[in-house]
Amino acid sequence: MSVEPERLAGFLDRFLDRHGAGSVVTSPDVVTVTAADGSLAECVVPFPPLQVDGSAAYGGLVDHAQRQRRVGVVLVRRGGFAAGVFDGPRLVASKVGSRHVQGRSAAGGWSQQRFARRREGQARVAVRAAADTVAEVLLPRLEALDAIVAGGDRAACDEVLADPRLQPLVPLLAPARLEVPDPRQRVLEATPGLFRAVRARVVDVHVDRADA
Repeated sequence: MSVEPERLAGFLDRFLDRHGAGSVVTSPDVVTVTAADGSLAECVVPFPPLQVDGSAAYGGLVDHAQRQRRVGVVLVRRGGFAAGVFDGPRLVASKVGSRHVQGRSAAGGWSQQRFARRREGQARVAVRAAADTVAEVLLPRLEALDAIVAGGDRAACDEVLADPRLQPLVPLLAPARLEVPDPRQRVLEATPGLFRAVRARVVDVHVDRADA
């Protein structure tokens, strides 16, 4: 499940209320809350690493998740692409585009080879156009960015980000990728709900009261 940063403290507090106060184990990448009955809530740290603060609630995870960040977003799928810059959840710069790339054909022979060459040419044009867009939107704002988040088709994203112009962005790339449909303006605008969320896994241990 995904938990909005603003709901994270309440989510974990309610988990402990249901299962009994327990322990918190923190690391730069994962925070695990284990309740008295053995149930656990495992939270993946967004934008790691977490600077663990033993004096703060849940090792500082809540404050870390709610921190205001300026995030660049790169979305790529076959023929479609989008780039944006968010100040917290607010989109402050963006550009969306597309280039036609034909689907695969089951035909064989010489026609298939000619089709494949045409498709490869279209794909190269689409990758170049996507890289141009990312460079236009993100590179002028590089110094202000805290992180880069990529989404869509992983192979296509990697191909775009391999452009030599975009290498300064790579060190800021977050490990998690966003699962999104074809990049559109509305899809781009909705991404803060994905990249700001804390991914949590809850394991409930049901105690048989008759045996307790």
